[in-house]
Amino acid sequence: MTAKKGNHKSKAAEKEEKYIDIFEHELVPTHEIVPENQKLELLEMLHVKDRRLPKILAKDPAVKKLGAKRGDLIRITRKSLSAGTAVYYRLVA
Repeated sequence: MTAKKGNHKSKAAEKEEKYIDIFEHELVPTHEIVPENQKLELLEMLHVKDRRLPKILAKDPAVKKLGAKRGDLIRITRKSLSAGTAVYYRLVA
């Protein structure tokens, strides 16, 4: 048997097709990296040190997709039935 040319996909292309953009899913809230200057303002306003903030692991799919690194602050904006939107902050650990 001979294989038809042009019908084969590389393994990398096949693997890439298996992945989806998690941020396109309706149940995944908006994630964004907070700029360093805004992070400092927020910590000052809340009177907390960053180590006291709730954590999100660096291996979390959303964190990986954003390219965030340890120590970055992530703003998560979720839809809320009662408040419209709710904002949460997580420190990448």
